[in-house]
Amino acid sequence: MKIGDKVRFLNEIGGGVVTGFQDKGIVLVQDADGFDIPVRVSECVVVEEKNAAKLASTEPETPRPTPASPATTPEPARQPQAPVPHATLTVERTGGDVLNVFMCFVPVEITTLSQTEFDVYLVNDSNYWLDFVYLSGEGSNWMLRQRGTAEPNTKVFVETVGRDVLNDLKHVCLQMSAYKEERTFRLKPALSVELRPDLTKFYKLHTFAPNDFFNERVLTWNFIRNDQPEHQVFANADDLREALLGGNTRDDYDTRPHIHAIAKKPSREDEPEVIDLHAAELLETTRGMSPADILGYQLDVFRKKMNEHRNQKGKKLIFIHGKGQGTLRNAVLRELQLKYKSCTSQDASFREYGFGATMVIIH
Repeated sequence: MKIGDKVRFLNEIGGGVVTGFQDKGIVLVQDADGFDIPVRVSECVVVEEKNAAKLASTEPETPRPTPASPATTPEPARQPQAPVPHATLTVERTGGDVLNVFMCFVPVEITTLSQTEFDVYLVNDSNYWLDFVYLSGEGSNWMLRQRGTAEPNTKVFVETVGRDVLNDLKHVCLQMSAYKEERTFRLKPALSVELRPDLTKFYKLHTFAPNDFFNERVLTWNFIRNDQPEHQVFANADDLREALLGGNTRDDYDTRPHIHAIAKKPSREDEPEVIDLHAAELLETTRGMSPADILGYQLDVFRKKMNEHRNQKGKKLIFIHGKGQGTLRNAVLRELQLKYKSCTSQDASFREYGFGATMVIIH
């Protein structure tokens, strides 16, 4: 390994060009953004040598023959060119022979989530090359958003979308064909996976989570997991009507009484009430509001709920405040200590509510 060689990382996604050596076991690799990353020599593999690239670029061009009359000099026969061999085979990782394909949305500025744009990446978490076509649709009409090839165990930038474009992603499709180069492999079927994602998640901070492929918190759409395409059921209005009517016709349905007595399910006194304090759930827009204004509104909702149930002893309230920087959580706990000392609180069930939820019991 020497300066100028192109290398790929073995234990993580990415690679770059060797720019120097820190010591005997550490090499400096410049990535696509121009940053020198110190990496162990043992964790890199050379995919293109500097001398080979230089030789290919400086090899003298064969002189072109001087045009001559066909009657005096016959045109030489064209010789087929030999294929250029790859520098090395793609390094494969253990467990990478099952397809895992995601679409990740990275906020450009997560602190202004209601206004920021999103960088969109296709993540190919497998040992297969992936030819893909990314589409968005409206009814039966589709529009091409991006097409390309994702190398094994890499992420590919697709596009940058703003708030004005999100509505175009109500119905998306990813068509894929997987294969390997210069080695045998198990055949994967060509796939076409359609999703109707929940676009309200773009307005909720807690839906952006840590990810193995990014340093930032991202919103992830799963298209394929462990070789299985994400399954969604699509039905049109006629299909739903037939299912609801049990195969009866509209005329049969119209002769039935439309009013039916329904036995009300008894409510459970110990059933907790869930209150989501995220600003995106409480407010239609936060435009023009400062962080202090938003926090004040969230605490007003918290106090209103506490006062509404303060005489219901044993009542359980689940307040979802998110993890974030802990500002809202600390404010809620401070309110409980100062104004609701008779109530007890604890972290809510992680299995049901994830991180960022507090359960309050009224006493």
